[in-house]
Amino acid sequence: MADVPLISAEQLHDHMNSGNSVRILDVRNQEEFDNWKIEGKKVKSMNIPYFNFLEEDETLLTALPKDEEMVVICSKGGSAQFVAETLADKGYKTSVLEGGMLAWSQFYHPTVVAFDEKMKLIQINRLSKGCLSYAVISEGKGMIVDANQNIEFYTELAQQYNFTIEHIVDSHLHADHISGGPALAKQTGATYYISSGEVKGTDLAYEPLEEHKSIRFGQVEVEVLALPTPGHTPGSTSFLLNNQFLMSGDTIFVGGLGRPDLGGKAKEWAQDLYDTVFNKVNQLSDEVLVLPAHYADIKEINDNGIVGATLGDIRNNNEIMRNSNREAFTEQVAGAASTEKPPNFEEIIAINRGELHVEPDRAIELEIGPNRCAVHHHE
Repeated sequence: MADVPLISAEQLHDHMNSGNSVRILDVRNQEEFDNWKIEGKKVKSMNIPYFNFLEEDETLLTALPKDEEMVVICSKGGSAQFVAETLADKGYKTSVLEGGMLAWSQFYHPTVVAFDEKMKLIQINRLSKGCLSYAVISEGKGMIVDANQNIEFYTELAQQYNFTIEHIVDSHLHADHISGGPALAKQTGATYYISSGEVKGTDLAYEPLEEHKSIRFGQVEVEVLALPTPGHTPGSTSFLLNNQFLMSGDTIFVGGLGRPDLGGKAKEWAQDLYDTVFNKVNQLSDEVLVLPAHYADIKEINDNGIVGATLGDIRNNNEIMRNSNREAFTEQVAGAASTEKPPNFEEIIAINRGELHVEPDRAIELEIGPNRCAVHHHE
């Protein structure tokens, strides 16, 4: 069989950002593909399951382009290798995503949001999950917000930008991915913060966020709106950075609000979310840039590669942010939230509370799949 090139997740991302279209042939089964796939503004994705190729049905090939390269993708890389080699023997241009969707799930991409003489703010996009984390750097010191599981990424980032990680915060108890916060704090000696309402009754080592009105380092002051900004979870907390940037966790998204039903108290938590939106966040300026912990649509990544929008734009574009009738708001949010929950969310929550410990391979496996932490409302 013909040799086909392997490309890494980082190389695939570079291709996706090159301005040229990228053709993906996904050979997982249709259910897996429909549930979770690689998306991009110029990605053209096709799904033909691997087993179809084993049947050597030549009619499959009529839908495949011969004039452009196809990146063949499967769960871990093996099936894609076979299909790519088979197609290459027939004259098609193919490459294989090394490690498949498993490798894509572990890819993190940093983008500088803001940089001046006082601080640097970096948004870290885990594209496979729509998860966003942040590094705030000032005078050689740093804070990591909503760290994901791969803590080596953050320690390497600290080396790259020459800062010491001193503060690590989780905006809330995550349900769709395993937090890297506690492990990163243990490795670096930094202080780990989370609201005590999220982890009370556990043995997790943490500093209660509600006991800190602000976290200051270098020339940065992070105001804890705390906030509490409950609603998605009771202890959800947002962070106002130098009165310019609101790291909103899963409370406010570019295109929606955090879903309040993951704790089984949709209406009760929706009432909390109402108070957050109309009694706390409404006091912030329209000019504040909202930087969430998740996004649900590739369209939320702007032309600068950043997921974020001013609070004014979100208020104007998100109808539910203007629905000041408490009862109608509660019904709308609680009703819309009752959709499919994040995969394995109960096990992931137990891990993030420090109540369950799993092997690294199991931890990676638990996170496979999409983010489902948002309730989206557009006009």
